[in-house]
Amino acid sequence: MEKMKKRYSEEFKVEAVRMVLEGNRSQHQVANDLGLSVTTLSGWVCKYKSNPERGIAGSLNLTDAERELKALKKKYRDLEEENEILKKAAAYFAKNLK
Repeated sequence: MEKMKKRYSEEFKVEAVRMVLEGNRSQHQVANDLGLSVTTLSGWVCKYKSNPERGIAGSLNLTDAERELKALKKKYRDLEEENEILKKAAAYFAKNLK
């Protein structure tokens, strides 16, 4: 049986990389604490160190206002998606009542 690949949010990745880059703990310790493989965490750290304009390295330098804006935009997208699902469900149930 094929193992499902686990997906992590950008915020989770940011925090994990921040713990490695700004903390005094090794990648092994951080990975163990977060339940990650060292390979996964190491990949995130290398990826974001090599390209600071994108991804986590860019997120590490966000101001509080920028972080809040990013979180609010994500919440907005999630609520829009939820709203669409509810509209479809309401239409489905309304059709079945007739």
